[in-house]
Amino acid sequence: MHPRMFLRAAIIASVAALLTNPAQAQGISKMAFGKTADGRDVSLYTLKSAKGMEVAISNYGGTIISLKVPDHAGHVEDIVLGFDSLDGYLEKDNPYFGATVGRYANRIAKGQFTLDGKTYHVPINNGPNSLHGGLKGFNKQVWSAKDSSDSKGQHLALHYVSKDGEEGYPGNLTVDVTFTVPADRNELRVQYSASTDKDTVLNLTNHSYFNLAGQGSGDILKHKVTLLASQFTPTDENLIPTGELRSVAGTPFDFRQSTAIGARIDGSDEQLKRGLGYDHNFVVDGDRGKLRLAARAVDPGSGRILEVLTTEPGVQFYTGNHLGTLHGKGGKIYKFRYAFCLETQHYPDSPNHPAFPTTELKPGQKFHSETVYRFSSQ
Repeated sequence: MHPRMFLRAAIIASVAALLTNPAQAQGISKMAFGKTADGRDVSLYTLKSAKGMEVAISNYGGTIISLKVPDHAGHVEDIVLGFDSLDGYLEKDNPYFGATVGRYANRIAKGQFTLDGKTYHVPINNGPNSLHGGLKGFNKQVWSAKDSSDSKGQHLALHYVSKDGEEGYPGNLTVDVTFTVPADRNELRVQYSASTDKDTVLNLTNHSYFNLAGQGSGDILKHKVTLLASQFTPTDENLIPTGELRSVAGTPFDFRQSTAIGARIDGSDEQLKRGLGYDHNFVVDGDRGKLRLAARAVDPGSGRILEVLTTEPGVQFYTGNHLGTLHGKGGKIYKFRYAFCLETQHYPDSPNHPAFPTTELKPGQKFHSETVYRFSSQ
């Protein structure tokens, strides 16, 4: 083919692709979302698919602010809890709504761990434990953002450098999180990568609270959940794993078949009482490091379906047991068990459990993880 003819054909194909996927033609939209207490500008980025899904993400905390998906009749609702403005996310009682969590997601017992023979102390902010990175984790940082969209989808690339000693963790850690909405399906892909100049520990996740009937619409006890996990990690009274990998068989933690969240949540099982419901890490079946289905949730009313795929070894299933009086989007009050979380991650307190999959990251190594939130309806 003559070069001019080849160029003309390429232009025609590009225009056709944009006409087919108008959401992609528009690119990622950006708007102001307020300022932090120290005067830093924060933005809100909106990604869309041609199939009706829309997700808004802020570079404050790498936070999913809203996630709108259609139901079986095409009616669109926002299915994640959150706030209407940045102010809500800046408040101390924000329970990590939609946030990118690190440097270490979940709990570290007594706020300490030993690495290379040295004991490190990180902030205690959850009873006797350190939780979700400490007092000013990744969820409270302003990330740099870049639109790296292409013809296959919209990509928001976030970047942050966590300095050596930040929140007590060793090493200058470079972190990149890319949110992708493919052009042709209702799916949100989250890719995490990181590198360090000193031995450190790392555990990253997203902390979105889901209600597939719509945020603030009621409790999630009728949602039916499947967890592809034959084992879970039981906890002590401080919600720290005991080190045991316990079979779910014959317990209220067996979600290998689709089960209503509320079916057994108020039972007499000691683990349920400790968590005030479900707040436990489940060991995802299959080969860790490979993208595989970890969880499936269905709202019988709307027919919305959420499937969660991940390369991570675990998923923390949390049923909003500490929600109660927060005023969220549209003035709605988020009450007890008004949402659930499926936090894909390594196991809690792994630095203090050598038998758990390691969370250590060394210079020269590249951390990579991927989680996919796939939406459909029935």
